[in-house]
Amino acid sequence: MRLDAFPALDDVDERLVHHLVRDGRVSISALAERAGVSRATAYSRFDRLVDEGVVTGFSAAVDPVKVGLPVTALILVNIDQPSWQTLRREWQTLPGLEYIAFTSGGFDVVMVVRVADVVALRDVVLVRLQGSPHVRSTQTIFILDEEHLPLGG
Repeated sequence: MRLDAFPALDDVDERLVHHLVRDGRVSISALAERAGVSRATAYSRFDRLVDEGVVTGFSAAVDPVKVGLPVTALILVNIDQPSWQTLRREWQTLPGLEYIAFTSGGFDVVMVVRVADVVALRDVVLVRLQGSPHVRSTQTIFILDEEHLPLGG
């Protein structure tokens, strides 16, 4: 796919996306009002943003502590690099995995894992990750406090 097949967002699209990121449940009428455009414009632009894959879905933000996942860790992993696609498939069932990125630099993979307790985290790190013949090393960092910011601050 050519990069120029998707034109950059214009000011109206950016305003719509900004308001959708802040409140994905906003009605089209309210979205139009907040973005300063007509309802017809908001409808057509919204549909186009979804069709072009700019808006990829909607989700609920959930407090992990209140759903029984008070332990959050950032896990940095070094792997045998040719195995990254195999590991990606295997790790889709990793308990508590919320986020995974294959990266450059000092570590090959960055994960965020949310679990009920340290025993569950131990099993993720020592059994599932370190137990893989493709994992060379891990480093686990506990998240003590966090804040989620909407895209674009």
